[in-house]
Amino acid sequence: METTIRTYWLDKLETAWEQRSVLWLSGVRRVGKTVLCQSLDQIEYFDCELPRVRQQLEDPQLFLENMRGKRIVLDEIHRLANPSQLLKIAADHFPETRVIATGSSTLQASARFKDTLTGRKTEIWLTPMMSKDLEDFGDTNLAHRFKAGGLPPYFLSDNPRDNEYREWIDSYWAKDIQELFRLERHWSFQRFLELLFINSGGIFEATKYAQPCEISRPTVSNYLNAMEATWVAHVVRPYSTHLPSEIVSAPKVYAFDTGFVCYFKGWQELRSEDMGLFWEHYVLNEIQSRSQSGDVRYWRDKSGHEIDFVLLERGQAPIAIECKWSASAAKTQNLRAFRKRYPKGENWLVANDVDRSFQRAEDGLKIEFIGINDLVRRLKAIYP
Repeated sequence: METTIRTYWLDKLETAWEQRSVLWLSGVRRVGKTVLCQSLDQIEYFDCELPRVRQQLEDPQLFLENMRGKRIVLDEIHRLANPSQLLKIAADHFPETRVIATGSSTLQASARFKDTLTGRKTEIWLTPMMSKDLEDFGDTNLAHRFKAGGLPPYFLSDNPRDNEYREWIDSYWAKDIQELFRLERHWSFQRFLELLFINSGGIFEATKYAQPCEISRPTVSNYLNAMEATWVAHVVRPYSTHLPSEIVSAPKVYAFDTGFVCYFKGWQELRSEDMGLFWEHYVLNEIQSRSQSGDVRYWRDKSGHEIDFVLLERGQAPIAIECKWSASAAKTQNLRAFRKRYPKGENWLVANDVDRSFQRAEDGLKIEFIGINDLVRRLKAIYP
């Protein structure tokens, strides 16, 4: 069982509680929401999947009066008949009580949560393990992180078994997809999930999935929307100002976890040529952990030049990020092509083997070669 304290996330919860009394903690199954909440000091924990707990919460006002001034966790709160009512009462009438509600999806994904919570809660997305988590767990071996994935129980296992991945997928279908979205055709959905993960990091075209999954293009879109809302797939949309030479429609889609990519690909061991793809996934996970946003972009033109990720902050020039497992293998023509169209902005080439950042100028273009620690430092400055 996971016992390591995830310091980054605990600090994030405590800081968020200073701003608002109600927090919504979301993340995929087994990402560690329950253990994280139970790691908080002086916490009262309630598992809403248990019938006796749901009975305790049938009268929200009475329950909150008994919990006045305490710090409480309502795990899997969507199992309640009217979860938004309880959270609204807590926010409006019991501000001295600190509440964390957890679920596997964004709030918007569940019909049981109403707009009445707007402005009353802070949302926190617990991602698979990022760099600070690896330090806390005392294992910074990225080959292990890539193969086992970033779900703590799987990461802590020397070699997660196939049945553990299958059990997760079955639980995801039954408890998230069925309960939240009422989707049908179990086989088609699982086939879509499998193909999506096998092609993780690639350009997404709905027509390529419709026939093998025996579904229509609108159903493909519905499946992808459900997976995005439950943090299982990350849709990275293209950045463009609609120049004729740019790709403006097709997104890239990433699986939430490299361990599941290995499972669906049937990979027992990672080859050196696999590390670059998983490094790209890992950098994306780091960006999402720090930014708490799925709104990361990529760029591609019709000549085949591509930038892995583009960060956009209001009023700021776009930051271009290229991910390379080794700095020595880095080529910079993609960055040069991007900056011909968007001259302003920083250029980061993030490589695993860069311990000390350095700069290189090519044809007047300044490129900064950075490692993961410097990436973290820069992301902190952007997303404090």
